[in-house]
Amino acid sequence: MTDRAASRGGLVRFVRSYHGSPRKEQRSNSGHRMLNLAPVRRLAFGISPDEATFDRRGFPPAEPEVRQHLETAGRSFIEGYNAALADPQPDALAQRLNQLNDTFRGFAFEGAAMALALLDLVSPWRRSRFQVFCDGPGDAHLYLLYVGAGWAMARVPWTRQRFERAMRRLDPLYGWLTLDGYGFHQGYFYTRRYVDRQLEPSPLSPAARRVFDQGVGRSMWFSQGGDPDRIAAAVERFPARRHGDLWSGVGLGSSYAGGVERPTLETMQAKAHGYAAHLAQGAAFAAKARQRAGNPAPHTALACAVYCRMTADQAAAVTDECLLDLPADGMEPAYKAWRTRIRQQITSHLQRVECGVQS
Repeated sequence: MTDRAASRGGLVRFVRSYHGSPRKEQRSNSGHRMLNLAPVRRLAFGISPDEATFDRRGFPPAEPEVRQHLETAGRSFIEGYNAALADPQPDALAQRLNQLNDTFRGFAFEGAAMALALLDLVSPWRRSRFQVFCDGPGDAHLYLLYVGAGWAMARVPWTRQRFERAMRRLDPLYGWLTLDGYGFHQGYFYTRRYVDRQLEPSPLSPAARRVFDQGVGRSMWFSQGGDPDRIAAAVERFPARRHGDLWSGVGLGSSYAGGVERPTLETMQAKAHGYAAHLAQGAAFAAKARQRAGNPAPHTALACAVYCRMTADQAAAVTDECLLDLPADGMEPAYKAWRTRIRQQITSHLQRVECGVQS
């Protein structure tokens, strides 16, 4: 799927379909006629599950079990996305998504958020689908919802070119997660440009680029098939100033998505060299996202044990503690301060563990 097919071409098809194609009518409970726009939405914006396959993405070969696991995560995202296009009504959508496997449910909510945000961005009417879902049945998956909204903002030309301006309409803290979604989207769909050639997005501020890089790093867990050697080599090709944020994304991706065993995570940690705190910060974010959603996973607990030397609940608690008295955006964004606090607290913990001191 290309930028043009996903954004410009898709939007044109949507407009033409809505204004020029026959549409089925339904009746509401009150007897009023209602347009059934689901077929139009699917035609304009639907994504095939094949888009999540390694073959379609051009990713290098991976261990069969790892590949299957990561492709299932991608397909779950697309399932949620297409489900929201079919029926964006919040309660019905959440009920459908909550029937999915705990391990992959968060990806489906992320995909649904992308669809809802996309419909908001291209609709001249009713532009509150995403926020209503966040405030209602999607609240447990809030972190993933904002990441999914970033995918939508990456797909629409007028928000991609004015990304930080579009962020101002969102929560001042969690809205920064849309940049993670933006970075993941570019790294996942355009790996050669954003990973192999280390392209930087423009126009974004330096602070925004750091969160974008976290998303690019997270995408590497998928594009490099969870292989520590390939991931480390990919990170090394970037300028050194980008390494820390990329490793944060690798930590987040490997902890939330999973798909590997302890030896691979231990190798990943060794490959991170001086960025162990960044790797651990990503794991803490993953633990908090799963704790809030009520969908804990053994692989997330394992990653927290390896990267943070903590349980998943303890790592999640660090993210909560670091939110206390967090200053509003000032000289630096609150989101940046939050990440820094998490790294500092986990670093202190790791040092105490190394010295044999119990926390």
